[in-house]
Amino acid sequence: MKKRVFSGIQPTGTIHIGNYLAAIRRWAITQAEHESIFCIVDLHAITVPQEPKLLKAKNLEMAGMLLAAGIDPEVSVIFVQSRVSAHAELAWILNCIIPMGWMLRMIQFKEKSQRHKEQASTGLFDYPALMAADILLYRTGLVPVGEDQRQHVELARDVAERFNSRYGPTFELPEAVIPEVGSRIMGLKDPTKKMSKTGDDKDNVLGVLDPPDQIRAKIMKAVTDPLREIRFDPERPGIHNLLVIYELFSAEGRQAIEQRFAGKGYAQFKAELAEMVIEGLRPLQARFCELMKDQGYIGRLLEEGADRIRPVAEGTLNTVKEKVGLGLPVLRGS
Repeated sequence: MKKRVFSGIQPTGTIHIGNYLAAIRRWAITQAEHESIFCIVDLHAITVPQEPKLLKAKNLEMAGMLLAAGIDPEVSVIFVQSRVSAHAELAWILNCIIPMGWMLRMIQFKEKSQRHKEQASTGLFDYPALMAADILLYRTGLVPVGEDQRQHVELARDVAERFNSRYGPTFELPEAVIPEVGSRIMGLKDPTKKMSKTGDDKDNVLGVLDPPDQIRAKIMKAVTDPLREIRFDPERPGIHNLLVIYELFSAEGRQAIEQRFAGKGYAQFKAELAEMVIEGLRPLQARFCELMKDQGYIGRLLEEGADRIRPVAEGTLNTVKEKVGLGLPVLRGS
């Protein structure tokens, strides 16, 4: 039997090449190998303030991007998280069995709360519990994530083990699937930090919908280093990051790429990289623009996806409720 795969992506912010190369494109390529579920996680998005109308529009935009990248609604399920209320219900139940100490160890909360400080919401702290609910609700076997999300998948696995130990076999134990190359595409101006969808300098992020002139300008201004040799070296984060982007768009081996640019300067490499990215994104951009002309069609696909997957989610939730003891006992008579 095919393993079930669950993947979630927030709708907010700028969809950049890190999202595309590390996640969306891989999802499209491998979707038929598994029972694939793709969720636009708008409940996660509201852990920080959002403009309501814009958030709704972003849900459609993200769905359009997934479809443009090749996610096939006949093969996979695509839906918006908040349209299946079992996500929030299971998250509360899991809150009641997750020790505070586990949550306090979550690195991403520490990083994000530093940016928001006293304004950080309880939801931001509780984000990993909701992510665990997302995963466990569908008895997921595999969770494709970047390296920075590994800890959250490990928490989901720990929660599943704790619940199963306390109440009997209920959840699958999920495994993180992290790509060997490109799991973290770094910023163009600060290659020591991952490219971010939100709150980042626009020149640090290469958006998948950026026009060709912007792509050229951003890549030509990207940080490298004082050395001249063009080769893969994690100790040289600027040029290494650009080479990884080239590798993923070209599908060439590292040795071949290094030989191609042996003796050449950064300017020539960046110019060729820019054209590689522009041509690589051109079909995606064209398909996205075509899809967004009929947003009603995208909305219908999302509702159909939610209707298809809701019985699975509610089945798991009802099992959990019964095991935990929620609701009324079976009564005899009237």
